[in-house]
Formats: sequence, C-alpha cells, structure tokens
Amino acid sequence: MATTLKKLLITVAALAALALGGAALAGAASSDSEKGDTSKAITGGAKAKAEQAALAATGGGEVNQTELDNENGATYEVEVTKPDGSTVDVRLGDRFDVITVESDREDPGNG
Repeated sequence: MATTLKKLLITVAALAALALGGAALAGAASSDSEKGDTSKAITGGAKAKAEQAALAATGGGEVNQTELDNENGATYEVEVTKPDGSTVDVRLGDRFDVITVESDREDPGNG
C-alpha cells in the first residue's frame, strides 16, 4: 500500500509541475499582447499614407518598417532612418497625423 501511495504522490506532483509550467508559458505569451505589441504590418493605401506622413515629419529619409501600433494613442508606427543616419519611430493617429517622434535606440538590457 505504501508503494501505491508513493506512485500516486509522484504522479500528482508531476501533473502539478506540468500544469504550472504550462500556465507560466501562457502568462508569458499574453504579457506581450498586454503591452500593446501588435506587430502587424500596414498594407495598401494606409501604408503609403503612413510612410508619406512619417517622411514629411522627419524631413526625409528611408522607411525601414511599418506596423500597426497602439502606444501613446497612435494607430500606426513607421520606423525611419533620417538623412543624418539616426533612426526614429514616428507614431501616427488614425488620420495620419503625427502623435510623436521618438528615438529608436534599442535598450541592450531589454530582450
């Protein structure tokens, strides 16, 4: 009877460990979406308008990436390398109005 109890306790402990591990993975996956990481590309006419507005805001340059965004009340985000070589994120509203232009330096301790 003692060996049956040991087997049962080991099985319960293993199942609990699996459940906790799965919950931790699910929590990590949902935390990215809670931070507003939409990371969906802008397409069609909206992409062209967003790029045009961003380049006007930066005085020219080269568009590196476009995506939907919801930071700072924005709808769109356009990453631009400016003529001086610096890179910025231009956040635009749903009417392609500039919400903010921020430096796009990655934090080496983040990631």
